[in-house]
Amino acid sequence: MQDYVFTDGTAADSVERKFAQDLDTADEVIVYAKLPRGPRGFYIPTPVGNYSPDWAISFKKGSVKHIFFIAETKGSMQSTKFGQMSRTDEIEKAKISCAKKLFNEISTSGVKYHDVDSYQTLLQVMETL
Repeated sequence: MQDYVFTDGTAADSVERKFAQDLDTADEVIVYAKLPRGPRGFYIPTPVGNYSPDWAISFKKGSVKHIFFIAETKGSMQSTKFGQMSRTDEIEKAKISCAKKLFNEISTSGVKYHDVDSYQTLLQVMETL
């Protein structure tokens, strides 16, 4: 356990940095973790390579619909147009798709996975599930 988070974005206004700041100040969040990457980190094997979601979040019971949430933070929720995606983007998109399918299969009523671009989007997604 650490008192700080290493985010993927280094800019002061990066998506992950803003997401972490919002998690840190949210009254409904009990604890959150930026899931570690790499061989000792948390990952899900997929047909196109290992996938590591970004966040695990635990909420106060009764404050939101779901108690535990696994989140993938992306700068944009819009799909990249066909023909403009790099091979790396295509692979990452395929990994996320596999992770969604896996989490949908193993999720319980209290544990959910979703990709989001902000903490506000996370709250909106939880209201619709």
